[in-house]
Amino acid sequence: MPIIDLRSDTVTLPTPAMREAIFHADLGDDVFAEDLTVNSLEAMAAERLGMEAALLVVSGTMGNITCVLAHCARGEEVILGDSSHIFLNEAGGMSALGGVFPHTIPNLPDGTMRLEDIAAAVRGENIHFPHTRLVCLENTHNRCYGAALTPEYTAAVVFLAKKRGISVHLDGARIFNAAVALGKDARELTRGVDSVNVCLSKGLSAPVGSVICGSKEFIGRARRIRKMLGGGMRQAGIIAAAGIVALENMVDRLAEDHKNARRLAEGISGIPGLSTEPDRVRTNILYIDLTDRRFSDEEFMTRLEKQGVRLSHPGPSRFRMLTHQGIGVQQIDAAIAALRAVMQA
Repeated sequence: MPIIDLRSDTVTLPTPAMREAIFHADLGDDVFAEDLTVNSLEAMAAERLGMEAALLVVSGTMGNITCVLAHCARGEEVILGDSSHIFLNEAGGMSALGGVFPHTIPNLPDGTMRLEDIAAAVRGENIHFPHTRLVCLENTHNRCYGAALTPEYTAAVVFLAKKRGISVHLDGARIFNAAVALGKDARELTRGVDSVNVCLSKGLSAPVGSVICGSKEFIGRARRIRKMLGGGMRQAGIIAAAGIVALENMVDRLAEDHKNARRLAEGISGIPGLSTEPDRVRTNILYIDLTDRRFSDEEFMTRLEKQGVRLSHPGPSRFRMLTHQGIGVQQIDAAIAALRAVMQA
């Protein structure tokens, strides 16, 4: 039985065009800045995100930690949401590797943080306090049904941060999903931020890699930190070639994933024993809750996999599903049928 894998959009496979580009990539040593394909990708990413410069990194986690370490010294503090990916899902890297202290405040259901909460979290001058150096946003917001932050909200956070002398980093792993969902140019969603991290290996379907963008001076610092983290790659054009195809060809098709996610959520909402919120689905992420406790979470997942469907399990009685390239209407309807069969068993 073919598996319908909805665990994450990271399970996407490179397209034939990506494989062809990898085969023909012009390669050099990227640590010496001599890989022309990497240089082309970085220039393209910087232009698409409205930044001066960019840097290819291995993963989104490496991208975020590189940016945090480029902004903050040991003992300094970052304000970020309590449901943010950096806080929950990146192995405590900012503290473990950089000695940077996370100051969490609540995320609202739409992925934002209250401006007044951000303002109140900024430390005053006192020898007992760490210095606040950075605010981190996430767009789209993974744990908040893939919510897309508006340009107006980001601008308000940037204005607040600049008044207090604080930098802003945007974890934009799925920033192009947000741009497509909002009908905006991605540059509108990054305007004013000091750094942004964008994943190529999620909905854009490249096999590996993320790109961080910022000023030339910032990327210069980030390049050294990337090396320190072991991310100095050599003939990295074989990665960058697929990333170029991703940026050129795979952004507009994200709208299809969003439509399929909404179809999936609407189908699940009619299945007794499962709960989801179709009205919150704006991009490619949805969550479902198992409200019928006839069987455990593990048994639910096992039964569903026997029906040919995989999903992820972020918490008790809660499951996450993501649509992506390779998941079309036929697979969505089959997944709904499988869920219905499991709940009717």
